[in-house]
Amino acid sequence: MSPRIYILPESLANQIAAGEVVERPASVVKELIENSLDASASEIFVEIEKGGKALVRVTDNGCGMKKDDAFLSLERHATSKVKSAADLFALHTMGFRGEALPAIASVSRLRLTTRSVEDEAGWQIYAEGGTIRQAEAVGTVPGTVVEVRNLFFNTPGRRKFLRKEETEFGHIADVVSRLALARPDIHFRLSHNGRSYLEAYRHKRLEERAAALLGRGIARDLLAVEADSGQGEMLVGLLGAPGISRSTTGQIYTYVNGRFVRDRVVQHAILEAYRSLLEKRRYPVAVLFIDMPPDTVDVNVHPTKHEVRFRNQQQIHDFIVAALRERLQHVVIETAGLGSVTPQRPAPATAPYAPVGPDYRARIQESLLAFNDKVAATPAIAAVATVKGEMTGWSSGPGMEPALPEGWRLIGQHLNSYLLCQVHDELVLVDQHAAHERIGFERLRQQLSAGGIESQSLLFPVVLELEHREAAVFTDHLANFARFGFEVEAFGGRSFSVTAVPALLAEVDAERLVRDLAAELNEIGRSGQLDDEIERILAVLACHSMVRANQALSLSEMQRLLQDLAAIDFGSCCPHGRPVMHRLSRREVEKFFHRG
Repeated sequence: MSPRIYILPESLANQIAAGEVVERPASVVKELIENSLDASASEIFVEIEKGGKALVRVTDNGCGMKKDDAFLSLERHATSKVKSAADLFALHTMGFRGEALPAIASVSRLRLTTRSVEDEAGWQIYAEGGTIRQAEAVGTVPGTVVEVRNLFFNTPGRRKFLRKEETEFGHIADVVSRLALARPDIHFRLSHNGRSYLEAYRHKRLEERAAALLGRGIARDLLAVEADSGQGEMLVGLLGAPGISRSTTGQIYTYVNGRFVRDRVVQHAILEAYRSLLEKRRYPVAVLFIDMPPDTVDVNVHPTKHEVRFRNQQQIHDFIVAALRERLQHVVIETAGLGSVTPQRPAPATAPYAPVGPDYRARIQESLLAFNDKVAATPAIAAVATVKGEMTGWSSGPGMEPALPEGWRLIGQHLNSYLLCQVHDELVLVDQHAAHERIGFERLRQQLSAGGIESQSLLFPVVLELEHREAAVFTDHLANFARFGFEVEAFGGRSFSVTAVPALLAEVDAERLVRDLAAELNEIGRSGQLDDEIERILAVLACHSMVRANQALSLSEMQRLLQDLAAIDFGSCCPHGRPVMHRLSRREVEKFFHRG
């Protein structure tokens, strides 16, 4: 009887290891850059062709390798960074597993050129599918160059799962940005198909590196934070002010002992610190570095090293929450107009404004009436006012209150969020934000079905300076932006110009609107999938409705909302599935009060 258990061939074992370490070209870039960082490089240049499918070349000026080390680096579990089990819990390097180079070589055509500072000549090794085909001494400068060509050439089943060129390069740009954020002291360069894409020269401060990689518009709203737990943990970095937010967690960059991680404990702590400062399903921008003794964190829980395990998980969580809340609290207090929290601030000698009396109000009311008469008498101004009213979905001005649907009577507004109505003999509560979302969603859907969503040109174009991954997404989806009523154009480098938005949303924040749409398009993926997710996109756009919860509405605004709601076939839910209204029958009300 033949044995059921047998030893795998070395080539197959390497390919299995590659499956753990090398998911896509971006994984190759990450592993090679981390090796360059561990080699004390001060310059790291990354060259990409065809999204990394054809070529990934990483060049550094680090310490390089001698001949024997160069050959050993292509053997599995060969490393200069770990010598004993105890070293696994006292790591000071980015890489340590000793699997990256042989795993990459097993699924590519790899050329390693390296020279140590002490040697006069270097060595070049060529491997194909994990097998060394050629090796020779060469003249080269100190440092290391790794060329990876034809990734997954010998595993076509995996190669077919790679996305298109622009998408794969977007992932690469994201990896380089993450690593470059953590090391402002290193010069990073990234090029694609011979064209320079990222150039981050050495910077002295994290703020300068963040501006270079994330965009100067974002950098202006980042707040420096620094805290010491008193128990060995330090936290430093940059926090986005509560006024800026994103629809995904894609711009939360967190590092533990210099290593980029996606840790649920850390992310939960950040979101907890922003709780009540951001709207639901909005996420902050943050670049945070947590330093702690290496023996209190285990980074060897996943082959990609993106996940970590803390010895004192709750302690780390509470430390992050407390540090960020303290920093954000100062900003909120200052933004609210309460000034500095310093108690010695003197009170103003005089009141900043006088009380508003009845005579003042009467004069303002008289001026408003006169202005309305003037608008009505001036055709050009009246036309602009009419268009504005149609765009926002509201009517305004005297004599413009719309009639309610038959049987409806508006009682008032509760908590600046819910409209109370009497409909025949029922009491109806309407969620104003959910209702306005549904109205916007139905109108956008009708326009799309009728031939296209109506656009409204912006008086002043909005120019966005994006980080590299966002820029790749924008480039990839320019045609889809137009499909949904936007006019977005490349503006040079990582900048894009927004010149028009859907007319129904012309008065909302155009930058936030187009960024959220880009994030949703990126998540959905290819155009074939997009056709199946049209309503999902429309729901995202409708969510930018002008009417929010906790927003006081005038009588005419409430009436117009109810009239618009009655004019659509909306069912009972907003596009996200939340109820638009709740009905209480006369019998339910009377039963509650023990009547009838």
